[in-house]
Amino acid sequence: MSTSQTMNTAAPPVPAPAPAHPPALPELVRFNQVTKVFGAGPKARVAVQDICFVVHDLPHQGELVCLVGQSGCGKSTVLRILAGLAPHFPPTTGEVLLFGQPVAGPGADRGLVDQKYSLLPHLTVLDNVAFGLKLRGIPGRERRAQTREWIQKVGLAGAEDKFPSELSGGMQQRVAIAATLILQPRILLMDEPFGALDPKIRLNMQELLVKLWQEQQGTVFFVTHSVEEAVYLGDRVYRMAANPGRLVEELRMPRPDIPPEEMRKKPWFVAMTQELLRRLEEDAIASGELPGMPPSPGIGVGESRG
Repeated sequence: MSTSQTMNTAAPPVPAPAPAHPPALPELVRFNQVTKVFGAGPKARVAVQDICFVVHDLPHQGELVCLVGQSGCGKSTVLRILAGLAPHFPPTTGEVLLFGQPVAGPGADRGLVDQKYSLLPHLTVLDNVAFGLKLRGIPGRERRAQTREWIQKVGLAGAEDKFPSELSGGMQQRVAIAATLILQPRILLMDEPFGALDPKIRLNMQELLVKLWQEQQGTVFFVTHSVEEAVYLGDRVYRMAANPGRLVEELRMPRPDIPPEEMRKKPWFVAMTQELLRRLEEDAIASGELPGMPPSPGIGVGESRG
């Protein structure tokens, strides 16, 4: 057989395989048609109805999810169902999955910070922050080293021996945050944690939260009444409405790279907060992304913080 015949009868080249699709991100939290009813009969009250959302586990960056809405819309109910805390948990109907498994109750993979600070009044700052590690049986020397590191991180160095009654509200909340984050929960749940603070201290705490969250690279669920706080902090914002409590829309937000005092002066920030406030006040239907997205490439929807 000639060379040309050999070449003509040779098998065609095997096509290159199609590029593989990137693996799907694992689901961290899933709410599937979750409804919570308190009471029974004529006195039954629907706190939240048919709540559905999915938050994925984003490697090396995490996500900060804000729930915003008027009083009575079920923001805290959603948070406490996720925390596994009675009487909000279990839901009346629907399913809540964490890492693909049904939530069975509270767990070390979730930490909760709320307005009440949750400090033990008879313990010092040092002992409050170290309390969870002590319960876990962490040896004293290691426990003290970790505790002092976290006290330093939240800006309370020098206050280790003070009691909660000797601290301002902002300082008490710093202790509560340190006492929660030192346990390294995968998910941080925050229920109006800065609501009782003065405006200036509140902005400082927002900036501190972003800084600590960048270091932890975890997932945060943050409940707030403040539109400005939601727009500044949130990677995404779940806008909720009342009667019954329901999730109206999910909004993607830009990630901050400047302090909140500076961010709130930007024209795009003003435009976004005003539009979100209008939607909340008018109980508007889902209306798409907010106008005024900043043009800077340093701040973009969906980009990683940090």
